[in-house]
Amino acid sequence: MDQIIKLESVAQFNTERGQPTLHPLVSVLDQSLSRLIPQVRYYSELYIVFLKEEKCAEMKYGRQHYDYQDGTLLFISPGQVFGFEEQGKMLQPTGWALVFHPDLIRGTSLGRHIKDYSFFSYEVNEALHLAERERQVVLECFTKIRYELEQAIDKHSKALIVSNMELFLKYCVRFYDRQFITRDHVHKDILVRLEKLLDNYFQSDKPQTIGLPSVSYCAEKLHLSAKYFGDLVKKETGRSAQEFIQDKVIDVAKGKVLDTSKSISEIGYEIGFKYPPHFTRLFKHLVGQTPNEYRSLN
Repeated sequence: MDQIIKLESVAQFNTERGQPTLHPLVSVLDQSLSRLIPQVRYYSELYIVFLKEEKCAEMKYGRQHYDYQDGTLLFISPGQVFGFEEQGKMLQPTGWALVFHPDLIRGTSLGRHIKDYSFFSYEVNEALHLAERERQVVLECFTKIRYELEQAIDKHSKALIVSNMELFLKYCVRFYDRQFITRDHVHKDILVRLEKLLDNYFQSDKPQTIGLPSVSYCAEKLHLSAKYFGDLVKKETGRSAQEFIQDKVIDVAKGKVLDTSKSISEIGYEIGFKYPPHFTRLFKHLVGQTPNEYRSLN
């Protein structure tokens, strides 16, 4: 069985790389200055952002493999497992790393909004690939954070460090928006596949055996993380993934409601609702009429 090491502190991360800890809760490292580290897997209790600037050993992140490209950002949040497939060897780290403990941002604006940065929950194949100018912006943000860490800690330190971290993450939101646009043809294909997935779902017995299709189910079948899938659907359609699926459910329901040989309750069960009142409530909310009213008027 693979060895998994719990990564609990910034100091632990720095010490393994032979670099000093300038602040107990946050660090920015030029990894070319690090010593060799063992290729193992970690369970992280920290937020980590890796900026890789050249090819390196293949990393295993969660259940997937990731072969870095030049100028790529990978985001890791507490509770995630990452590391290397080939264990036991030594590796020279490259690129940069921003590491911070959740306690650093507790009670701050960033702490209140960290969940909004959904890319911390993306899979490795959904990493952010930077253009050269974007990479320079990232390095400028890292340099500002590093500058503050090299100063004597005073009453302004935390606010300035966290503000620069928040600025960096806001830039990442912009860069991801750019990546969504430049990969628009890929995303359009995913939406076509989503439509086909839902069509096949409702033509099978899955609604009766599994229930209504969930966001996580669709994301898994499309080989995407739920967060990335949700963000993609939102950017392409203006609707949340849940709303997109619900619209499809109602589209299917409209056709079935017109079949008067079945009761509304039977149709609700057939579509995947456990309780008929839930079907009626959603239908009324999205159509403006109850299923019975829709049936009688069409």
